[in-house]
Order: sequence, then structure tokens, then C-alpha cells
Amino acid sequence: MNIETQKKNLLLELHTEFSKLPVLFRERVCEECNYGAPTFYRKLRGSDRLVDGRLIPALSKAEKKMIRGIGEELVNSLFSAVFRDGEK
Repeated sequence: MNIETQKKNLLLELHTEFSKLPVLFRERVCEECNYGAPTFYRKLRGSDRLVDGRLIPALSKAEKKMIRGIGEELVNSLFSAVFRDGEK
């Protein structure tokens, strides 16, 4: 049986796509924000804090904007993968 004629295993395809997301997200954030892996995980655990009555954000506005954009792009690519055959 030819690979092209085999039925696709939807469960396997979706599981594979979902499994890739955390790594793709981390790699893209590191690339776009110029982070190394340790910085990514440090920023991940960080939170806004008060210092001398001033709020110090864990992420800058530019970082937040970039991260949201990456997240949106990956969600859209996942959506495309899920519904690529026109099935909903």
C-alpha cells in the first residue's frame, strides 16, 4: 500500500502537532527576544514586583507584544494543521 493512499491517523497527527508547540514556542521566543534557554525559564518564573513603591514588570511591553504575536502565530498554525483537510 502506498503512503499516499493510506488513511491519515488524525489522532497521531494532532498529538504530534500539540507536542511540538512548547518547543516551537520556546525556540521562537528565544530567537525573537534574544534570550538563551536559561533566560527564557527565568523570565517564565518571574513576576511583577514592587521596589521602593515602584512596579517593576517581569516583561517589558515590547517583550509582551512579541510573545503575544508568537503565540497567535503558533495557534493559527495549529488551527491550520487541525483543519487542513477542510473538516470541521
